[in-house]
Amino acid sequence: MLKEKWKSFVNALSYKQKVSLICLCGIIVGLGGLFFYLLRMHTYLVGDDPAACVNCHIMSPYYATWSHSSHARNTTCNDCHVPNNNLLAHYGFKGVDGMKHVAYFVTFNEPQVFHAQTASSEVIMDNCIRCHKQLNQEFVETGRIDFMMAKRGEGKACWDCHRDVPHNGMNSLMSTPNAETQVPLPPSPVPQWLQRLLGK
Repeated sequence: MLKEKWKSFVNALSYKQKVSLICLCGIIVGLGGLFFYLLRMHTYLVGDDPAACVNCHIMSPYYATWSHSSHARNTTCNDCHVPNNNLLAHYGFKGVDGMKHVAYFVTFNEPQVFHAQTASSEVIMDNCIRCHKQLNQEFVETGRIDFMMAKRGEGKACWDCHRDVPHNGMNSLMSTPNAETQVPLPPSPVPQWLQRLLGK
């Protein structure tokens, strides 16, 4: 049914309209590919390298403070900030959250300091409890609540006590004034020939 409609639509077009349609599709695909490349989206899709997070310069202080924390030894950004219970939840959350960050960045609406929203807070606290399960449930018995219970006042969120973990008390960008020099910022995606042409 759909195939037949497409054929009748294409057959109804003149030669010039077909060429225009092909050019329009090429422009859309090309600009989409360029957007994908300039945002370095491929680095987010494959692997758990924390350096991918600093593709966006606003994340530099968060990377710098994490890299000097105890969590840098054996955790990545994804270990804390995305669900790790199954692949669908992992990549679904990562995609939605990532596109939200992209939207903030391209519309110049990123805040000076990021604060986890409710959905992110739930994920972060679930991951705290998952990683520190034995400590929380056998030794000090504090990990038997979730974020929503803490929000209702039925206990505390992990960061109510551990405020400086793992980002060392990030209150503003001023807390890491040299963050740009402490992170592995990616090279410019603009080709060398174009940089020379533009005089940069």
